[in-house]
Order: sequence, then C-alpha cells, then structure tokens
Amino acid sequence: MSAQSEPESARDEHGDPEGVGVNGSGPSDAVQESRRPPPGDPGGGRRRSWVTVGFALGLGASLAWLAVQTVLRVSSMLTLLLLAVFIAISLEPLVVWCTRRGLRRGWAVAVVLTGFLLVLAGFLALVIPPVAKEISALVDAVPGWLEQVHNHQSTIGRLEDRFHLVEKAKEQIASGGGASGLAGGVLGAGQVVLSTVTSTAIVITVTLYCMAALPAIKQFGLRFVAVSRRERVAGVAEEIMDRIGKFMLGNLATSGIAGVATFGWCAATGVPYAAALGVFTALMDLIPIVGSTLAGIVVSLVALSVSLPIAIATAVFYIVFRVAEDYLIVPRAMKFAVDVHPLVTVLAVLVGGALLGIIGALVAIPAAVAVGLILDEYVFPKKERN
Repeated sequence: MSAQSEPESARDEHGDPEGVGVNGSGPSDAVQESRRPPPGDPGGGRRRSWVTVGFALGLGASLAWLAVQTVLRVSSMLTLLLLAVFIAISLEPLVVWCTRRGLRRGWAVAVVLTGFLLVLAGFLALVIPPVAKEISALVDAVPGWLEQVHNHQSTIGRLEDRFHLVEKAKEQIASGGGASGLAGGVLGAGQVVLSTVTSTAIVITVTLYCMAALPAIKQFGLRFVAVSRRERVAGVAEEIMDRIGKFMLGNLATSGIAGVATFGWCAATGVPYAAALGVFTALMDLIPIVGSTLAGIVVSLVALSVSLPIAIATAVFYIVFRVAEDYLIVPRAMKFAVDVHPLVTVLAVLVGGALLGIIGALVAIPAAVAVGLILDEYVFPKKERN
C-alpha cells in the first residue's frame, strides 16, 4: 500500500471532522446553508410579525394608562393613608415610653390615642362656638339689612337705588339659576362636611391599627429583605422612625409655644377669639417655614376688627416671634431630632406642598431626613469605595 493511500484510508475510517472538505478549506456548502439564519431574522430566532409587536405595545400602553388612572382616582385615599401612617410613626415614641413604664402595647396605644383625640376635641370646642356665634349674628343682621334696603337714606338703600340689586336677585331666582346655585352651594357644603367627617374617621381608624400592629408591620416588611442584609436594614429603618418621631415631638413643642404666645398676645391686646386663634396658630405652626407666617397674617387680619394700630402691632409681634422661633426655640427643640440643611428644608417643603398640599408640606422634612439617611448608609459609602 502506498504512502498516499494510508492517509486517505484513515480519513475514510474516521470521517471528515466538522464537515471539512477534501482540501481542508472549511465546512461544506450544505452545512453552511443549514446554519444560515432565515432572511430578515439576523438573530436566527423566531420572527415576530408587526401585528404581534403592535398588539404587545398597545396592551402595555393601555395597562400603564389604566394604572395611572387608578392611582389618580384613589389619590385622596392614599393621601389619607399616608397621613395615618405618619401620625402612627410620630406617636410611636410616646407609645414606647408608655411600654417602658410597664403598660402593655395595646393599653399604651389606647392612652396615647385618647390623648390625641382629646386635643382634637379641645380644638373643635374652641373653634366651633365662635364660628356658630358669628353665623348667628349674621342671621340676626339680615332683617336689619332688609329694612335698610327700603330706606333710601341709608348706604344700602342708595346702593339699591343705583344698582337695583333686589330686582336682579329676583330675576336670577325666577330663571332658576339662583335657586340651582343656592341648592348646589348647600349640597356642596353638606358634601364638604360629610367628606371631612369621613376622612377624619378613616385617619383615626387606620392610625389605631397602624399603632397597634407597627412591630408586626416592620417584621413583615423585613421579610422582603435578604437575611444577610436584614439586620442592617432594620437598623436604618429604626433610625428613620426614631428621627421622624423626635421631629414631630419637637415640632409639637414649638407649635405649642406659638399657640400659647398667640393666646397671651390676643388676650393682652383685646383681639377676639384668643383661645381659638391660639389653637389655630399652633396647628398652622406644624407646617414648616410657611405655617407660622400664614397664622400671623390671619391673626393680624382678625386684629383689624379692634383697630389698625393693634393690627400693625400684631404683625410686628409675629415678625419678632418668627425670628425668635427660628434662632432660639427651634434649635433647642430640634437639638436631638433632625439635622437638615435649610436649603433642603425649603426645597422639601415646596415639593411636598406642590404634590400633596398641606399634608405633603407636613411630611416633607421627615421624608428628606429618611432620604438623607438612606444615602449616607447605602449610596455614599459605595461611591467612596469606588
């Protein structure tokens, strides 16, 4: 057997590896043709028709739109739930303080929530009588105004002679517009009252459940975290809740001082409704930055009923008190609570107020504190290591 026939017989015995041709140049044409992807499918996978792609995109867009509309419809309810959770977290330090004194958590929650409801009832008891008194005075003044309409020598009578207000009002009522508008106004007022009562009941109920089950809620939330990181995440969560509770307690202290100062000033200068204005100022002062300013404007306007000098003096009093609050009261009350840069505070309050109104402005600073703690714990250390 020749030397040339031995390699050929060996090739015939073992076959062409990888479909290599006789010249060893590469795969055969048949193998190459079988491995080539079909036209229009660069990846070699299964082609999708434009109908399928369009249907998938349309379905995704529809689901996204439906989700957004659902969130918008329940946004008011979500806001109430957020407020309830925030109140529960804010009152948690008081509950912990009661439990450390030997009370069971259920009794501690009941004591704290009862105190909170008593404060709310006290506010309503101070505000409702003045408002009812003013409404009664308005109703009693209506007959006198009607007499002045027919008296051509009075100011109201001269206005009636010039503009014929009574005739225009009769025309509106006869046409149905006035009656429907009046009915709509009455129904609208009833809806506001009903909505307020319902929202208050929802907030109180959810707050009660959150306060009672807060430890269980925290444990349930930690189950979504990996075991290796659970202890670290629990520590950060406890720190955030502790900061929020301390902030709210400090905020309540400064608001109480503002309310007492307003009551003392109004009682000393003869401004009416001193107690109601004091409670109103305390509640408004809970809103950072803008709350005390708005309260000062309202009290100054009420002081106009006494005299212009008293109103000016009231405005000056609030300016001085605001400076004292920012530089003397707040630093001491918030010493162990939060440490947030003033620029971050302003931006947080503006963004929170734009998103959720008064509730957003109230929870803005605690939310900024929580974001700062998360950044310090997770984001900034990784950046520094890199």
